[in-house]
Amino acid sequence: MTNKDASSSGLTPTRRLLRNILRWIDSDIGSHEDMSSTEFNWLRVMPFIVLHLLCLLAFFLPVSATAVAFCFGLYWLRLFAITAFYHRYFSHRAYKTNRFWQFIFALLGNMAAQRGPLWWAAHHRAHHQHADTDEDLHSPVKRGFWWSHAGWFTCDASFRTQHQRIKDFTRFPELRWLDRYDSFAPLLLIVLLYIGGEWLEASAPQLNTNGLQLVVWGFFISTVLLFHSTVTINSLGHIWGKKRFPTKDESRNNAFLALLTLGEGWHNNHHRWAVSARQGFYWWELDITYLILKAMSWVGIVRELNPVPRHVLAEGRQLTLKQPVEKSS
Repeated sequence: MTNKDASSSGLTPTRRLLRNILRWIDSDIGSHEDMSSTEFNWLRVMPFIVLHLLCLLAFFLPVSATAVAFCFGLYWLRLFAITAFYHRYFSHRAYKTNRFWQFIFALLGNMAAQRGPLWWAAHHRAHHQHADTDEDLHSPVKRGFWWSHAGWFTCDASFRTQHQRIKDFTRFPELRWLDRYDSFAPLLLIVLLYIGGEWLEASAPQLNTNGLQLVVWGFFISTVLLFHSTVTINSLGHIWGKKRFPTKDESRNNAFLALLTLGEGWHNNHHRWAVSARQGFYWWELDITYLILKAMSWVGIVRELNPVPRHVLAEGRQLTLKQPVEKSS
């Protein structure tokens, strides 16, 4: 935040610091204030820096296969909650589910420390409306790689949930609660990991783990890896890869990012037809999120998965055959 922004808000530095701390507890605090600044707010970015530094605790603790298993297990579980529910469900209504599963996966996604489902989906809808224009807060084309990767969410302009964009889900009080108190779920996961680790140390010492070890690997390291995987779609997904469809933005298809993010790397496909539950449009484009959703539909957890229309599939095949695929510079 610039000095001009601080003075115009009418807050002293001490009160501004207190306000930012309290917003980590209740994101509605100060919601009436002017929050249009697109400058770096260091008071918002500091917790993420601390989260990265806490990963260094792994060098001072013994490591175990159990802790590493928790790290990657929680990485994939929470990543699926982000890709399948935060993104394809809450942002794009690509399929239907019931209220129970809607809440369960919103809670799991919230445990990824990427804020609440309403905030996430509202900002993503804004991204699709203004992709790679001046109004797109995380466009690498307009604002550079690092801002699109890790800077945009630290500014005041990105903090507030844009409720007008997500009215179809604000009617659920449990989602509004998760969104408002968006630090609750990550803290709950930390507590559960610590308690679980202490119990395992006492009941199954052969696993060589404990509470602190599971917190470091199962939350700190796993969450940092998950965060960077997710935001590569904002940054690298608009720079690196192949562009099959001539969309108005610079979205790209990238097989490596698709593997890293359970299928989200088919980003140019996604920008061509965002409401499809499937982002890997063709059989050779691995989309693990879609495969899991398909399996979940067989047991009734989700239903009515939106397909890719035949004319879009035909368009993609024709474009692939008729012209060389554009590569980013």
